[in-house]
Amino acid sequence: MKSQCLTLTAVLVAAAVPHTVVGFQTSSSSSSKVSFLPLLSMASTGIQEEEEGVDDFPQRQPKEQKTTMSKAIPFLSCPKVLQDSDLAGNVGFDPLELAKSKEQLWQYREAEIKHSRLAMLAAVGWPVSEVLDRAIAEYFQAPTMLDDGDRAPSVINGGLGKIPVQFWGFCLGLCAAIDMYGVAKARRGDDDYFPGNLGFDPLNLYPRDREGQKRMELAEIKHGRTAMVGVLGYVLEESKTRLAVVDETPFFFQPLTETVEEAMESAITAEEAIAGAIGGTGEAMQAAGAFGGL
Repeated sequence: MKSQCLTLTAVLVAAAVPHTVVGFQTSSSSSSKVSFLPLLSMASTGIQEEEEGVDDFPQRQPKEQKTTMSKAIPFLSCPKVLQDSDLAGNVGFDPLELAKSKEQLWQYREAEIKHSRLAMLAAVGWPVSEVLDRAIAEYFQAPTMLDDGDRAPSVINGGLGKIPVQFWGFCLGLCAAIDMYGVAKARRGDDDYFPGNLGFDPLNLYPRDREGQKRMELAEIKHGRTAMVGVLGYVLEESKTRLAVVDETPFFFQPLTETVEEAMESAITAEEAIAGAIGGTGEAMQAAGAFGGL
């Protein structure tokens, strides 16, 4: 309808202008006959171009790029590979953008979950060894693995040479077998596989519903990250204080009754020391007064 109205308008305008306009052809025998074909063609072409331009205009508009910010570091943008990932514990933390693809991200998650599980075992085993090692060694009439400060063997504390070679061989062989099994399972490309899923659940603790599974996966990765920081704290504390972590912070690693009992004994000892100091000061003052009276 619009094109028809514009065409009619063009025809009426052309009829009103002189015949000398470029594009018009007049007959030499009759000035009243005018050819409007070129004008009609130009008008229709212009209308078509205008309509095509209107239709294509929204497509030429630049698309707005929406930036997703990291939950862990709100002032930094979240990397694209993390935006598309639904791994448990994903809070957009990759400030160095080490993961360039999904494959790399899964490799890093494999490494993280392995270190997390080892750290959770170490976070429990480290203080337990410092609490029970001497009693176990005495029972089996074996030398203790602790040093003079009751510290567990480690790279910084030393004492790794006390560990039997057979134990090292057993640990390395077991870890290698588990790692090779995990690599083979990952390469098979099972639909239900995700980083860290070895199918090991003898107590059937892993929920069957997806919501419960997500909750369990999130709990594991959070506890693992906390354990890695905790074990690092063990190392730094013992290297600095030269004391076992169970002796430095006993209220974390012994029954509450023992902690309260030790606190009361310390308070009584401090009170007796203060009383003795006050009594000694009084006696000294009396002696000084008697000497002055002389």
